[in-house]
Amino acid sequence: MASRRHAETLIRQGDIWVNGHPAQVGDKVDPDRDRIEYHGQPLRPAETVERVYLLLHKPKGVISTCQDPRGRCTVLDVLPRPYRAVPGLHPVGRLDADSSGALIVTNDGELTYLLTHPRHSIPKTYRVWVQGQPSEPTLARWRHGVPLDGRLTLPATIRPITTTGDRTLLDVVLREGRNRQIRRVAEALGHPVISLKRVAIGAVHLGGLRPQQVRPLSRYELDALRKAGGCRSRV
Repeated sequence: MASRRHAETLIRQGDIWVNGHPAQVGDKVDPDRDRIEYHGQPLRPAETVERVYLLLHKPKGVISTCQDPRGRCTVLDVLPRPYRAVPGLHPVGRLDADSSGALIVTNDGELTYLLTHPRHSIPKTYRVWVQGQPSEPTLARWRHGVPLDGRLTLPATIRPITTTGDRTLLDVVLREGRNRQIRRVAEALGHPVISLKRVAIGAVHLGGLRPQQVRPLSRYELDALRKAGGCRSRV
């Protein structure tokens, strides 16, 4: 279950709909009578639906949502057909359309809350090609925090991997996920992003999973995610 504050955030973002209309903070609903949707998927009591936990390699160009009013390809569109009928299945968090890589898809609202609430700070690892060759002082600024929307970003781990011509590959580990954060910070530092792939979410690694491929999360991975968020496994 989401906290009241987190639930209000989801409502204000337009992620929660009730009976076909965007929910408003203060609305009263009856789960037994009203249709409640998250990212376009109905939420049902956990005990009546088998929980599903998937890792998807989201391809570039795919929208991290369940439905799109502009008709663009969504995460559910690229899942294998049997999974598309699973009640309540939705992506956990977002990975922007121009980026690719690891995205967890589940119908477990508690896990979604665990992975998206800021206080849990689950680390996410990215491989990022940027323009130019960032200097060590520039990387130090990124590591210690850059002003974004009026406040500093949290400390990050930034490690150069290789340089090819006029571009550099960086290993970036974040413990927060503001909107297009890596792209905006890199732009502000003078090294715009060329391409971005998320390769890990906590202990869950993309590995050799190819774009559009999906696999179930292992018991070890679920245990590790819950432990990282301070929760005991219940799977």
